[in-house]
This record gives sequence, C-alpha cells and structure tokens, in this order.
Amino acid sequence: MSDLRTSYMGIPLKNPIIVGSSPLSTRVDNIKAMEAAGAAAVVLKSLFEEQVRIDAEAFEHDLAEHDETSAEATSMFPHLEHAGTRTHVYWVSEARKAVKIPLIASINCVTKIHWAEYAKALEGAGVDGLELNLYSPVNDLSVTASDIESRELDIMNEVRNAVRIPIGVKLHPFYTNLLNIVSRFEEAGADGFVMFNRLFQPDIDVDAEVKKARYLETDSRDSLLSLRWIALLANRLRAGIAASSGISSGRDVAKMLLAGARATQVVGVIIREKPAVITKMLADLGAWMDTHGYKNIEDFRGKLARINPNDAWGFSTSQYVEGLLGLG
Repeated sequence: MSDLRTSYMGIPLKNPIIVGSSPLSTRVDNIKAMEAAGAAAVVLKSLFEEQVRIDAEAFEHDLAEHDETSAEATSMFPHLEHAGTRTHVYWVSEARKAVKIPLIASINCVTKIHWAEYAKALEGAGVDGLELNLYSPVNDLSVTASDIESRELDIMNEVRNAVRIPIGVKLHPFYTNLLNIVSRFEEAGADGFVMFNRLFQPDIDVDAEVKKARYLETDSRDSLLSLRWIALLANRLRAGIAASSGISSGRDVAKMLLAGARATQVVGVIIREKPAVITKMLADLGAWMDTHGYKNIEDFRGKLARINPNDAWGFSTSQYVEGLLGLG
C-alpha cells in the first residue's frame, strides 16, 4: 500500500488532502465528519475583522433601542458589550478538543493593529498553524504595488513576532512579481504558501440591471493557474506549498504533487459531494501511485517542477508558443 504521508508548514500530515477554509468548518460535527473521511487537516473558517465590526455595530444598535428604558431596568445589565473575537476563539477551542487532526486558523484584517492580536488569541485556542488571508482590494489610485507589498510584509513580520506556531500565507495571483514577493515572505518567516485564494467576483444581472453576488463552482480546469506557479516556485523555496482552487480528484492531487506541492486544499468538491469524497480521492491517489510504482509521495513530488531555468518549454510564458505550435 502506498504511503501518503507528507508535511506542510512543518506540520506532519497523514496525507496531502487539507480541507480549505470555508463554511464547511463552521460546525464541529462537520469537522469530525471530514476527519472520519480521511482529511489530513482542516483550515477553519476565517476570522474576518470586517465581520466582527459589523456584528459589533449591530449589537450596539440593538442596545441603543432600549436607551429610553427606565433606569431600574437598565441597571440589571449595566456592562453589556459585544463579545468581539471571543466567540470565534471559543468555537475554535471547542473544535480543537473534538478532533485529533491538525487545525489551522485563518484570519483577515482590515486594520494593521489587529493581525497580531487575532493571531495570538487563536494560538491560545490550540491551533496547529495559522493562515494569513492577506488580500484586500485597493481603491486608491495613489497606492503603488510597493506600498501594498510593504504593508503585507510588515503584517507578516508582526504576526511572526507575536506567535510561535507555523504561519502560511494565502496568496492571490495578482502581484507584479509573484516570485519576488513569495521569497520576501519566506525571509520574513512564512512557513508555507497557499496558491491561490479564491476571490469574490461580483456579477451583473443585465435583465434586472442590478449587481449580484455569484458563487461559481470550480472544477479541475481551475487548478491550472496554481499548477504553473507551484512548478515555478517549488524548487526555490524552503517553505511548503499547498495547491488550492479546483482540486477535485485524486488525479488532481497527484498533478499538484508532481508540480512540487506538499499538500492540496479542497473545498468545492466536498460541498458538492459531501466529505465521503475525500475517501475516494485518497483511494484514487493511492491507486495512481501503485500504478506508477511510487511507494511514497517523496518518490515523485516535484518531479515535473521547473528545475532547469533554460527550459524554454517548461512553465514559462513560452509555453503559450508551444501550445500554438501544437495546433498546426
């Protein structure tokens, strides 16, 4: 039988399938079901500062509705305040008690001062690692790429100084030079990278002439962007890479491992087919390894990563030319 063990961010994993951050992990019974199906780890739903703010404002609004209540009644609850992050941290601690597999917390903040605060609180809840969900849209024409990267690196440094647990950075593909910023994150202490974050994309209903939110299901084709950049980076980093977006089968997992990933993050296929699909993906990965004579993941991980920088037909932009030539 094939040995599926690997590691990511220095965390030992029984196999390369991690359940990515999503509403799937908002219930402890779901996390237990994913563990039972074979998931090696779960990234918990992100703690969003914006959501904490919205909830706090709604709480204050509800309290204000009772401002005219008699003094005798209001004195019964003189120090009510919104729980802030405490509810999320408590839920994380309960999830930690319920399962044995590694749990990775995820955070996204809009103000710089809260990143380290949230990170320390979640470390205290017992998580095995932390994922920084750094993407934040910029709507100011005067902000440069250098400004954005400097701010994100400052956040990385502050969180690294605040916690001892491993830290992963969930990247988007829109940096000017992805190779450069990843190397700088690693220098600042990142232990892993997720490629790539699945970003919200607004849509327009042309009949009603209104904006609308739209969830687009992923499939294996959505993994190709991640595949390319993982292959370009895999042999240049000490940190581990987790592939994300469109990982839908055991063969998809094998593909990402061949490119150099240490693990994969899976969400969409679990939403569609329930946690039992994890068991099937692992069986398919094991069968593929047996067919190709691989006893463990390190026998083939990174086999097809770009090693020779002069390889014109590798994962560089000239691959487009090869594709065109192949159409002739």
